[in-house]
Amino acid sequence: MTTQEAPFVDLPAALVEEVIQQTTEVSEILLETFKKVKADQDSFKKELQKRDLVKNESSLGYPPLPTTCGTDGSYGIERLLTADLVAAAAVAVEGLTPPSEKRHWEQPRHTTYVKPETHHLDTATVVRAIMIGSELVLASKAPHDLIMIDGSLTIPIIYFNQAISKAREAPELQCSRDLIERIPDYLKAYALVLGSERSDRNFSGLPKYSTRREIGVLLGWPPQYDDRSMLTFLLNPGEFTKPITMEQPEQRWHLYTSSLPKAIQTQANELAAIIISNLEQVSILYYKPHDWMPALRIEVPKAIATNKHRLAIVLQGIKHQCATPSMLEPYPLYLADRTVKALARAIPAFRQVTTQRISEKYAGNIGEVFMAMHGYRTESGR
Repeated sequence: MTTQEAPFVDLPAALVEEVIQQTTEVSEILLETFKKVKADQDSFKKELQKRDLVKNESSLGYPPLPTTCGTDGSYGIERLLTADLVAAAAVAVEGLTPPSEKRHWEQPRHTTYVKPETHHLDTATVVRAIMIGSELVLASKAPHDLIMIDGSLTIPIIYFNQAISKAREAPELQCSRDLIERIPDYLKAYALVLGSERSDRNFSGLPKYSTRREIGVLLGWPPQYDDRSMLTFLLNPGEFTKPITMEQPEQRWHLYTSSLPKAIQTQANELAAIIISNLEQVSILYYKPHDWMPALRIEVPKAIATNKHRLAIVLQGIKHQCATPSMLEPYPLYLADRTVKALARAIPAFRQVTTQRISEKYAGNIGEVFMAMHGYRTESGR
């Protein structure tokens, strides 16, 4: 019996009873919140319409059905007695293709990164940036009309900044050296995604969760009202909110290129200027493709937000990929997410394979190998 089938099997009975009692209290609080949202629903919808913030997809026209793909990534770190086993992967998954589609996308549509590392607190930060960068490179090479990225378009600059700083402080890590070597390619791909200059390749970010409240702030909604949850109930199928500029941080976006080697600083500075300029012009909208779907937060570059035809391609592509109520996100993102989540579960298996191969060639006591390769815990993320 698995922990999913019997989630309380390892917990003391008194603890379970106490938690159940507390969840009863939580349910009462949430019930009152739901009632308040329902009471405010009509007035909020009228305010959206009064401000001309709600549009119907029919106002954009119906372009030919676009081809699509989605990208996602994950990483995992197996903490061993003698070292850390690091693994990261990025995948791109094609969407449901139109019947007439014949274009070819060369394999592989994934990248992998597996390294042994010395124990270090910041390994995860650096490996996560490699994962994000690999995801952007895959997206930048995808030959599709609509390329969906799982997450916000602001995530890469945040992770790159953190990792560049940590890589400088931990030069002994192989992943630090690999990140510095690859960062120009990662920044090129990021600049291409944010620019989205080609009309036959439209990039969009679809975060499942965001703390930004552009609509709520604009309309004066109470702070506890999340944009996505509210618009899920306010929008009818086929409706979307008018694109507006994404909420910007208090301090202007920046990229710590000064920490990079001088040989690549000039190129990195030029790319950073392009990235920051485009990032400040990213627009957001919420779209409800079907009645069974929650409102989707969509982040698009300015070149798409200001072009009705390209925006129509994005919405039609997303709607066509939301093909069944069993998936609450577009199909390629759903499948990419399922694929990368399997990486963390597979890390212990990678360790076992590595242990076996070491044992085959080790001349000493094999017990020493198994002790050294003993895993204490697996850390993972996306």
